[in-house]
Amino acid sequence: MTDTTQTAVQLVQAYYDAFNRGDAAGMLAMLTDDVRHDINESDTQTGLEAFRAFLAKMDAHYRERAEDVVVMATPDSTRASAEFVIHGEYLRTDPGLPEAAGQRYVLPVGAFFDVRGGKIARVTNYYNLADWTRQVEQGSA
Repeated sequence: MTDTTQTAVQLVQAYYDAFNRGDAAGMLAMLTDDVRHDINESDTQTGLEAFRAFLAKMDAHYRERAEDVVVMATPDSTRASAEFVIHGEYLRTDPGLPEAAGQRYVLPVGAFFDVRGGKIARVTNYYNLADWTRQVEQGSA
């Protein structure tokens, strides 16, 4: 792995470390001002304020931890990806989704990043929403 590749890998790993600590400010500090956020099966949002609002919404409805995180990056360090398993608890009903009652879930996730100037310029997450829905409707993972 080149030093450049290692830098991107360390950036994305630090992003997930902050995520697992519940450190929204730490996550936001790793993003460009014009960060593009592609939300799974939803809209694309742009900018730090939109990302901050997304994190606040997530914190209000879910408690999650990324485990078994594996990060890869291109040799030029402009793109990176992560594969991990999210372990979560559905705390409060998210509008348009099933009723929340503290259900636990476990989902594999793929995430993709653009890196620019030592910061994350794009975050795109993919997971199986039908699997998540099935798990919370059944009451546990």
